[in-house]
Amino acid sequence: MRARSPHEPHRVATPLELLFDLVFVVAISEAASGLHHAVAQAHVADGLTGYAMVFFAVWWAWMNFTWFASAYDNDDVPYRLAVFVQITGALIVAGGIPSMFESRVPNLAIVGGYVVMRMAMVVQWLRASKADPERSVTARRYAAGIAVMQVLWVGTLFLPWFGPPVFALAALGELLVPMWAERASRTSWHPHHIAERYGLLTLIVLGESILSATAAVQAAVAAGERLSALAPVIVGGLLIVYSMWWIYFDRPAHDLLTTYRRAFVWGYGHYFVFAAAAAVGAGLGVAVDRAGAHASIDPVAAGLAVTVPVSLFLVCLWILLDRPEYRRSRALGPAAAAIVLATTFTRQPVLWTGITLATLVAVKMSVRRAQGDWR
Repeated sequence: MRARSPHEPHRVATPLELLFDLVFVVAISEAASGLHHAVAQAHVADGLTGYAMVFFAVWWAWMNFTWFASAYDNDDVPYRLAVFVQITGALIVAGGIPSMFESRVPNLAIVGGYVVMRMAMVVQWLRASKADPERSVTARRYAAGIAVMQVLWVGTLFLPWFGPPVFALAALGELLVPMWAERASRTSWHPHHIAERYGLLTLIVLGESILSATAAVQAAVAAGERLSALAPVIVGGLLIVYSMWWIYFDRPAHDLLTTYRRAFVWGYGHYFVFAAAAAVGAGLGVAVDRAGAHASIDPVAAGLAVTVPVSLFLVCLWILLDRPEYRRSRALGPAAAAIVLATTFTRQPVLWTGITLATLVAVKMSVRRAQGDWR
């Protein structure tokens, strides 16, 4: 399992990586569905807490696999088998998500599935430590750090109480493992490959938004709701998803991964990008429920279920994808986020949010043409 070159030409995602992503669709869908139902029943705080914890487990396992594969994917039989174990762990996590939203604490399926995913990574790092002497210390640090964190996660099952502070400390420990390991020597991840992998997961979470909204519309129609009453939410939801796609893929991102410090910020910051994009689907589902009078939540809170994640998405991209050539249009992202939040108090927040995002795209394209860039 020798390290792959970060300058390897034509590096793209493999079929196994694509399978890995598709299996994670199940876990992300369950997390978004849990948030949707919690918010619709006016359990906003509990829903957000459960969603943040579940999504962290899913995202962190995906991210560690992605960066490891970018540096060490040799596609041999042991590597494939280890990935299959990780996929199995993701399915176990997905099975435990509904009960976690009910009990508001991690259960055996969530922790057990997560540990299965992460211990498979320990095996991968131990293989890398033997095959790559130059980065042997780094690989062993990864293996040791991940193993210790799994012991701590299992220990949380035996605590008489569990809450956000305990989870936050454990999550912080996970985040510190790569920072500690990479100080020994840096792994040889591929910038183009990493940017593509993140883009693929963005497509998945945007697809989840469409799926969540579609399921909500189908349920509303089956309950006798008229499409005319749902039309503003449907049109606005489509505009939101289309515009979010356009904004994210506005420029290739590989040239932003020029230093390890920026790569850490960019990679970690995407937790909020992915979580916000998936939460938009949950918010659209709440908006559909509200339009059909099937939600316990008030109109303003239902509007916030859409406008808050959209605004978070815009602000995070404004921070993570900032470029020198964006100076003339740099204020557009925060300004659009503020306008989106203001639409919460209109009669059709989803529709006006969609119109705001579509306008943002149009303005950005106009500025680009004025600068001589016609893409």
